[in-house]
Amino acid sequence: MDREIQFNLNGNETTVVIKDHWTLLHLLREELGLLGTKEGCGSGECGACTVMVDDLAVNACLYLAVEVDSKKVVTIEGLASADGELHPVQKAFVENGGIQCGFCSPGMIMSATALLKENATPEEDDIKHAIAGNICRCTGYVQIIDSIRKAARAEEGDTVRVVAWQDD
Repeated sequence: MDREIQFNLNGNETTVVIKDHWTLLHLLREELGLLGTKEGCGSGECGACTVMVDDLAVNACLYLAVEVDSKKVVTIEGLASADGELHPVQKAFVENGGIQCGFCSPGMIMSATALLKENATPEEDDIKHAIAGNICRCTGYVQIIDSIRKAARAEEGDTVRVVAWQDD
C-alpha cells in the first residue's frame, strides 16, 4: 500500500509517497539518493546505516520509513553546514584518524553526534556505550574514541589533542 509521509530531512521539509514495507534505509538510499548512509549487514548488527531520528541514533535498516512521519531525520549529509563546513564531529574524525576505509564512518559519526547532543561531556564508558552498535573492521577503536573525545572538547573550545584511550 502506498502512503504519503511528511518529515524534516536534513533541515528540509520533505513529502514522499512510500510503500508500507520500506525501511528508512531504502527510502534514503534508493528513493532519495542519499548514499552516505551505508547498508552493511541489513539486520541491525553493524551500525553502518545509523542516522538520527528526533536526535536519537537509529539503525535505518530496521526502522520503517512510515515511522518518520512528522519527525526530524538527520543523515551524514545533513551534518555539514550549508556552506560545506564540516560539523565538529566530522572534523574531529578527520583530524584524529577516526576515518580509515570510511565505510563505518557515517554511522559512527551519527552515533557520536547523537551522544554529544544528549551528553556534551561524555566519559569514556559513555562513548563506548554509544558506539557499541557500530562495527569498524579497520581500527582498534582508539582513533574513533579519541575523535569523539576531541569533538566534545572542540564544542567547549578546547583544542588540546586527547591522549589515546588504552584498555587496562
